[in-house]
Amino acid sequence: MNTSSYLQQALNYSEYKQLIQTLFAQGKTTGHNQSAELIDYAKLNIQRMMRVEKTTQIGDSLKATLNKIKGNYIWLVITEGWCGDAAQNLPAFELIEKVCPKIELKLILRDDNPELIDRYLTNGSRSIPKLICFEKETLTELFVWGPRPQALQNKVVELVKENMPKEERGLFIQKWYNADKSASLQHEMHDLIEKFMF
Repeated sequence: MNTSSYLQQALNYSEYKQLIQTLFAQGKTTGHNQSAELIDYAKLNIQRMMRVEKTTQIGDSLKATLNKIKGNYIWLVITEGWCGDAAQNLPAFELIEKVCPKIELKLILRDDNPELIDRYLTNGSRSIPKLICFEKETLTELFVWGPRPQALQNKVVELVKENMPKEERGLFIQKWYNADKSASLQHEMHDLIEKFMF
């Protein structure tokens, strides 16, 4: 995999947000599917990201762990503007980057890079977001996370097996994120950082 070529085309968080907002102003979203449904999701996600940015705080335990990091790392996240899970988790990744200058957050679009997402499938599907952590100098891959916190992922798998309609599933996921307030994500990042980035 030519990691450096993906990193060259990747966006920072501000650029990614600007892209989503610009496309939405044109009646579009990111990705190859420009359905009305996905464009509506993109509108919701702009609002979600702004809300999560305002309401999320990095906890003391994760802050302490971030402060112990010695090397430099790149967190490359595969995403799309219409993805609800991405809207819930990307602002937390950006806050982590702000707390820890040794982490550089880069965002890359899934549909423009099918060969990349196909290396990181979830149960055979191109689920996003997917975060891949690289050591910055060598571009050695250290860990992969996603598409959502494990407790929620386990529940979603159950709901799919129970044939819960997609709309109901979406509401369940939204309520879960609202109640969790990024706590599960921060806990998982804390453990991954301690395991792979010290």
